[in-house]
Amino acid sequence: MQVVRLALLLLCLCLANVAQAADFKPYMTLYGTPKYTGAWTHFAYTNPDAPKGGALKTAVIGTYDSLNPFILKGQPAAGLDALGSGLVYESLMTQAQDEPFTLYPLLASGAAIAADRLSVTFRLNPAAKWADGTPVSAQDVAFTFQTLIDKGQPFYKGYYADIKNVITDGTQQVTFHFAHDQNLELPLIIAQMPILPAHIWTAPGADFTRTTLSPPMGSGPYTIAKVDAGRSITYAKRADWWGVNLPANRGRWNFKTVTFDYYKDDMVALEALFAGQYHIRQENIAKTWAKAYNVPVVTSGRIKREGIKNQRPQGIQAFIFNIRKPIFTDARVREAIGYAFDFEWSNRQFAFGSYQRSNSFFENSDLAAHMPISAAEIALLSPFRDTVPPNVFKQPFAAPVTDGSGNARANLKQAVILLEQAGYRVGPDGIRVNDKGQRLAFQIIDANPMLERWILPFLRNLRKIGIQADLRVIDPAQYQNRMQNFDFDMTSGVLAQSASPGNEQLEMWGSAAATRPGSQNYIGIQSPAVDALVQSIVHAKTRVQLQTATRALDRVLLWNHYVIPQWFVGEWRMAYWDTLQRPETLSHYTAGVVDTWWMKPPETGEK
Repeated sequence: MQVVRLALLLLCLCLANVAQAADFKPYMTLYGTPKYTGAWTHFAYTNPDAPKGGALKTAVIGTYDSLNPFILKGQPAAGLDALGSGLVYESLMTQAQDEPFTLYPLLASGAAIAADRLSVTFRLNPAAKWADGTPVSAQDVAFTFQTLIDKGQPFYKGYYADIKNVITDGTQQVTFHFAHDQNLELPLIIAQMPILPAHIWTAPGADFTRTTLSPPMGSGPYTIAKVDAGRSITYAKRADWWGVNLPANRGRWNFKTVTFDYYKDDMVALEALFAGQYHIRQENIAKTWAKAYNVPVVTSGRIKREGIKNQRPQGIQAFIFNIRKPIFTDARVREAIGYAFDFEWSNRQFAFGSYQRSNSFFENSDLAAHMPISAAEIALLSPFRDTVPPNVFKQPFAAPVTDGSGNARANLKQAVILLEQAGYRVGPDGIRVNDKGQRLAFQIIDANPMLERWILPFLRNLRKIGIQADLRVIDPAQYQNRMQNFDFDMTSGVLAQSASPGNEQLEMWGSAAATRPGSQNYIGIQSPAVDALVQSIVHAKTRVQLQTATRALDRVLLWNHYVIPQWFVGEWRMAYWDTLQRPETLSHYTAGVVDTWWMKPPETGEK
């Protein structure tokens, strides 16, 4: 009897602790106070009265061969995301796009972070259902986590590395336990995990590790209605979607169908826009934006053309070195190559001066290290003073500048000095070699032929200083495979960032990711200083601490010359047919075409 009483007492104590910890709230925020509290009805960047219906068509360059975005194999179709909510899959909570990192209810009605920060518990919305009517359960959440860890893309293991275990409590509650209490972002990262239906993926014949063109089942607003592999994919709005009346969804997902049409060539896609084959295009080519839209459907106003300013962090668009390659291990060589890129001349020739030079890995945000180093940053960096470049402590990074005339002689002279300091001398054929006989020659791979006009002058300047480089444009599938396996010398690409960096930085710069195929550490960085700074970002307890750690990391990445910064533009260049309408106010971070715009109702002719 005494044993039974003791057991009951312990059970009561446990339940009391759980009750104390389970302070469920209808939001999660990393720092500060959430914007939407009380009886809020919709996000400020949506129109809750937006008309429903219409068939949105948009364009994608490339191809696809899979409807499984969660594995390394295959090229997934547009509209299927490996992280967060989307057309088909939903997460426990969804991020507001006008706050740095705050989440609101979706599949979960609330969340409770334990007082000791060693766990987070989610309470599911009992109304949440899969497209076949099956309720979404805690077991689905646990299954998703384990499946992504065991069978998903390699980055999931790093992303969720601090999760110790997952415990379900009935069908409506699930708790994630953490290895330590230092990762403040982790509860929010879990809340953004796209949830999979366990009863579908555990059915006989199901194989999560394989690519597939069979439409998947989700709990989201759309199902896949039509698959034309590599050419188009169409999503149809669910008439029985369970989440239509949630505040986070009001004014969103307004189209009856959404179709992504695939094109091999960007200029062909532009002509298709003018011909009315699809509705909207975000223009990424400055020359095209300046010159190609002087056509009747635009000048008449049938296609609207807008430059919409935004505060979206740009990350960095750059020439990216693979420092696993022996010729790029010396930072002086990387810096010298950077002097051969004449941004000012190219910007004037190809972009009508419309671009700004990137000088940060966190450009267009308050996280960029554009100002002199602070005392707090110095404190973080001081343990690594002997291993990081001295300029980290001296001055903000600035990419080399020319007068824009096309004569970059002064910059090329500086490049030659650096190359000779690195031990590279001009060989008999005019190409530099080091004392081991290694030629300074490399290849740039890209999947976008539109950048060729920017790259060719860069290659000519490299040849002037004794470097042999060539460009190879390859198809998107081959490009993806080579990048996943780090099979490249240099590429041109975007290293994207959010307004609130966190665990994904481990995947982008961490030493462990450098040797893991499929990671985003394309550069191959293995640096104790970088690892420590990334941990400071992950463990930041305030926005100020996050800014300090991110700026310190920014300085180290820049002054190591891991990339050659290219350019950015702080606006969305949007061209869209006048049958499409948007909210008066867009969010700071995304234009949200698919989920916040709507189709103008047809004219009825009535007065």
